Amino acid sequence: MEFWLGASFVDAGEYLPLATAADRLGYDVVAISDHLFHADYGSPYPYSETGAPPYPEGTHWPDAWVAIGAMAAATRRVRFATNVYIAPARDLFTVAKAVSTAAVLSGDRAILGVGVGWCEDEFRQTGQDFRTRGKRLDEMIPALRALWKGGRVEHRGRFFDHGPLSIAPVPSAPVPVFIGGDSDIALRRAARVGDGWIGNRIYKEDELSDLLERLKGHLAEHGRALDDLQIVAPIAKRPSADLYRKWRERGVTGTLAAPWWMPTDEEKARYTGADLKIASMERFADEVIRKM
Repeated sequence: MEFWLGASFVDAGEYLPLATAADRLGYDVVAISDHLFHADYGSPYPYSETGAPPYPEGTHWPDAWVAIGAMAAATRRVRFATNVYIAPARDLFTVAKAVSTAAVLSGDRAILGVGVGWCEDEFRQTGQDFRTRGKRLDEMIPALRALWKGGRVEHRGRFFDHGPLSIAPVPSAPVPVFIGGDSDIALRRAARVGDGWIGNRIYKEDELSDLLERLKGHLAEHGRALDDLQIVAPIAKRPSADLYRKWRERGVTGTLAAPWWMPTDEEKARYTGADLKIASMERFADEVIRKM
């Protein structure tokens, strides 16, 4: 079982101390999220009853790949993922160069977690078509993989059309592509082209069981099995080694944790800011990670 540190909604200045703590404590991946700006969005947030997003104006959303490059320079072991990067809100080469550069500079420790996004406002400002975002992502993923191999590449598709060209630098190993989202379309995409799948919310155990069954069905359509896909799922139950052992046996390969969401009274009394987060990370590592 891999332990992904969910570092969304934290101040950008906390990224480096959290990353170095994760590197030291045995966390496997630091995961950060992606938004371009805050506004009075015209698009409703799909996971809220009110349609309002669960974060206030002023929440930090630094560029994901710049942040990953900085954290990679301060660490040696831990990997980094986007959870998730809205690739179809950008053009193909912006995504290709940013991810490739981060992968090279981190020593192949970058994971592209990708989704189609919900915020039409962001697509409008970047000049990308919101309505075709899923189809463009489906074409973008193999086009990115081809570019990351190095050498001259030609692509002729519905949305991307370029003659023989190459980008550099390129990583020495394939960049893993994890698909985010739990709609049937997202699960089908993960089954068809994903190296992994990332859940986009915290799942009750019965919900997670249902998701795994749905994934199994979609994977079977492409001659794949659950073992062929990395599965990262936050679980809505008090963390314990026994909990994660159980779900590892059922095919879940990783979970997302932000231990500072549930600090102890002692931690809250003694620490604030990044120190509080690191203290809770240390407790989680002692109580869960080292017992796995």
